[in-house]
Amino acid sequence: MTATTATPVTATPAAPSAWLRRFHPAEEAPVRLFCFPHAGGSASYYFPVSRALSPRADVVAVQYPGRQDRRHERCVDDVRGLADQVFAQLLPWCDRPVALFGHSLGATLGFEVALRLEAAGVRPVALFASGRRAPSHHRENERVHLAPDEQLLATIKRMSGTDPAVLADDELLRSVLPAIRGDYKAAETYRYLPGPTLTCPVVVLNGESDPEVTPEEARGWSGHTDGPTSFHWFTGGHFYLNQHAPQVIDLVRQQLA
Repeated sequence: MTATTATPVTATPAAPSAWLRRFHPAEEAPVRLFCFPHAGGSASYYFPVSRALSPRADVVAVQYPGRQDRRHERCVDDVRGLADQVFAQLLPWCDRPVALFGHSLGATLGFEVALRLEAAGVRPVALFASGRRAPSHHRENERVHLAPDEQLLATIKRMSGTDPAVLADDELLRSVLPAIRGDYKAAETYRYLPGPTLTCPVVVLNGESDPEVTPEEARGWSGHTDGPTSFHWFTGGHFYLNQHAPQVIDLVRQQLA
C-alpha cells in the first residue's frame, strides 16, 4: 500500500508543539502514524503503540486541550473546530506518507482531519477507524454531556477506558470532568455534512459487544471513501483494543507495510 500526493506539500516537521507527542521518535521511518484519543483520553494512551511500532513508524499522538499538561486550557467541544486546529498542527509533519488512527471520538476526528489533508493534497496511507460508527450515522438520544456529574462518572467507569489510577482518585477524576464533558459534547453533537468522500483506504475496527456501534453503523464507513474499506471485529466491548492490543498493533503494522 502506498500513499500519493495530489499536489506537492512542502512540509518540514515543526518545533515541539503542545498538541503533539512523539514518545519514540523514528526519524528514518518510512511512514508517520497520527493517533487521536477517545473522549476523555490523552496522548499517553498511545504510548504502547508508539513503542511497538518504532522504528518502523513514527507515531505522533495528538494531545487535546483540557487534560494532563494542558489541563488549564479550555477544552474544544466541537469536532470541526478541533479538526481545523489539529490539521494545522499536523500538516507540517506530512513530509512522508502518513496514516491516521482514531478510537471513538478520535475516529470521527481522524475522519475530519483526513478530509482536510486530502483537500490539501495529502492522501493518507489509511484511516483506522476504531470503536465508532460511520460519520453519517448518529443517535438523537445521546445526552451524556448534559448529565449530572455522578451520572457522567458512572458512564466513564462503565466504559472501562479510563486509567484505573484516575478512577481510584475521586478528586483527580472530578478535576478532569470538564474535559470529559466537552469531549462527549463534541462526539454527541457532531453531524456529518455531505461533501467530498475520502480516497484513502479505511480500516474499521470494533468490539463485537460494543453498545456504541452496531454492525450497520460500522458498515456505513464504506460510504465515506472511494478507496477500499475493510472490517475487523474483536471480542469485547467499547475498549476491546485494551485486551487485544497485540492483534490491533499487528493489523496496523501489516496495513502500513
